[in-house]
Amino acid sequence: MNSKHCIKPALKPVALAVVIAPALTCIAAPAETAIEEVVVTSQLRESSQLDTPTSVSVLDAADIETRGATNLEQVLNLAPNVNYSSGASRGRFVQIRGIGERSQFIDPVNPSVGLIVDGIDFTGLGLAASTLDMQQVEILRGPQGTVYGANALAGLVSMTSNAPTEERAARVSAEAAHYGAHTLSAVSSGPLSEQLSYRLAVQNQQSDGYVHNRYLGRKDTNNIDETVARGKLRYQASDDLQLDFTLLFLDADNGYDAFTLDNSRNSLSDQPGWDRQETLAGAMNAQWSGSGLFTIKSVLSAASSDTEYGYDEDWTYVGFHPWEYSSTDNYLRNRDNLSADVRLISTEESRLFGGSTGWVAGVYLRTEDEALARNASFTSQFNTDNAAVYGQLNTALGARFELVTGLRLEQRRADYSDSLTVTSDTSEDLWGGNITLRFSATDNTMLYGTLSRGYKAGGVNGRIISASESNPAIGNETFLFDTESMLNYEFGVKGDWLESRLQAQVAAFYQDRNDVQAKQSIFNPEDFSFDDYLANAAGGHSTGIEAEVNFQASDALQLFATFGWLNAEFKDFVSSTHVDARDDYTGETSLVDLGGRDLAHAPNYQYFTGAEYALTNNLTARVELEGKDDFYFSNSHNEKSTAYELVNVRLTYRGDNWDLSLWGRNLTDEVIYTRGFYFSNQFGNNPANGYAPEAYYQLGEPRTAGISGSYTF
Repeated sequence: MNSKHCIKPALKPVALAVVIAPALTCIAAPAETAIEEVVVTSQLRESSQLDTPTSVSVLDAADIETRGATNLEQVLNLAPNVNYSSGASRGRFVQIRGIGERSQFIDPVNPSVGLIVDGIDFTGLGLAASTLDMQQVEILRGPQGTVYGANALAGLVSMTSNAPTEERAARVSAEAAHYGAHTLSAVSSGPLSEQLSYRLAVQNQQSDGYVHNRYLGRKDTNNIDETVARGKLRYQASDDLQLDFTLLFLDADNGYDAFTLDNSRNSLSDQPGWDRQETLAGAMNAQWSGSGLFTIKSVLSAASSDTEYGYDEDWTYVGFHPWEYSSTDNYLRNRDNLSADVRLISTEESRLFGGSTGWVAGVYLRTEDEALARNASFTSQFNTDNAAVYGQLNTALGARFELVTGLRLEQRRADYSDSLTVTSDTSEDLWGGNITLRFSATDNTMLYGTLSRGYKAGGVNGRIISASESNPAIGNETFLFDTESMLNYEFGVKGDWLESRLQAQVAAFYQDRNDVQAKQSIFNPEDFSFDDYLANAAGGHSTGIEAEVNFQASDALQLFATFGWLNAEFKDFVSSTHVDARDDYTGETSLVDLGGRDLAHAPNYQYFTGAEYALTNNLTARVELEGKDDFYFSNSHNEKSTAYELVNVRLTYRGDNWDLSLWGRNLTDEVIYTRGFYFSNQFGNNPANGYAPEAYYQLGEPRTAGISGSYTF
């Protein structure tokens, strides 16, 4: 067989990029400019990205700017084996290596992927992940059981904004694009005194969105309207004490009118929904180095968020259905959390075992209250308290080997109650950790092997308990679900060569999951509905590869690429689901073996590659190619997204204190599916086809273009 026929059609752009990149490097002149070192700040000790023995992507301010991103969801495709789900105005939930939630409706969610912004916990609140004045975004893949605990089974996203500066600086930026999109932002920074400096950033973003509501005659029912303001103060109290204060305000009033009966961008909804969030949050970071034995780093944060998520359930207007069916759903949530993290970090004087071992010891406390009101007829209250102690040892084993061992012990209490008299009080003792062997093969090359353990708390299925009175098929075994745990085996290579012009990192991993928490459904013949709940699958496993390469081929040409391959499956999992085709509409529950099937939102491959070329000293052109394999939308049906490849371009002119960019995204106008549902004939939504079973999709960004610029004072 000719080898060229072995390449999948969807992978041809990957093969093309692999062929072109070496060709470009061969003709490139030697470069004198080295790639700047990137520092990872989300671990217990700050370290260079290429010295950090874990799979982590770091996206800096330049990556965010050239991407034209205003929210985290717009940069996630730059990282391998990272995906997100919409079902709202933005991607609210992140999946790493195929693991992560995809939605939240009635029941509380125990997250698999954490989101931290300037030390503030915004897990599950994707609207708060604004990239305004962001210094860098760190995406850590694999369980973070030592550092972050229960909310980071699959990984963590940590975002850090720019710090106040000692010299005065100011910048204003503006952008205009298709679909009525425009963004205005301003940043000011500088000293207030010899010891005190500030930074203030404000942004307003508006867009009509990509949906035309033909029934209402509007093009803004799926709009974006977000205002973000962040203030920071840095107080250098003494040579030994530094205090950083952050205050964040977010007001998002976005529309949500994303689904249509013909899977187009033409809606017929008479009551389009919304996706709103108002947040006030703050944090205080303190660093004290007054002792010769240790440094103290602490973070105290608080956040209060009011969210409203609503939608038109029938996606149409009164009179569209023969019996004039019309329904909406609405969820009001208030979430307040308070956390404190205090850690002691050893100095050279306090290293253990004859100076071979550095150490970190910490204490973590967190409390969160979440109140839900659904359609003014159902309320619930969910309170959690977490307390943890953790530590890490870094032991030098000779000149080139280092052994890193970490352990976290965590106690979690959760109280649930609702207006249907369902109550639950649970308490768990959890643990995670890691053992890592790091080997400096040369001055430029590092190898590592890691065994790490992560965990995800169990909980209560409030909805299924309340439904058990009217559905005899529901048994007591569905009321609670157990803790999930995972072992992660990972091997990686990182390095920089050619006088730091070539940087690369590659990681291979195998993840073994135990008691996987997976959504199930039980059919209720009384009202033809399905009651969802979480149950523990027997297990699951994931195997994959992640690679990132940056090459400064010449002073004018930079090449970059990331690639992820993933095989994430259930193991010995028998799922309850429903029979789709029944003329009598009585429905029934059946069992389906999902063992060996890919997890939802776990594409087998994804990639990002491109080049940036300086046409002149002031003019730069950038071309990007990104792609993703198809993936299942849910574990309860077999509908999939489509594989896609996107082409993005950007042309930037930089003056002495200003810049102007022309850009285009998705130039070939590829159709992207970001969320999908399958309606059986029990829930068919379209009378035009006799309410036959159908799949419905939320569409991603179409071809769009715009102009952006900034001026620095």
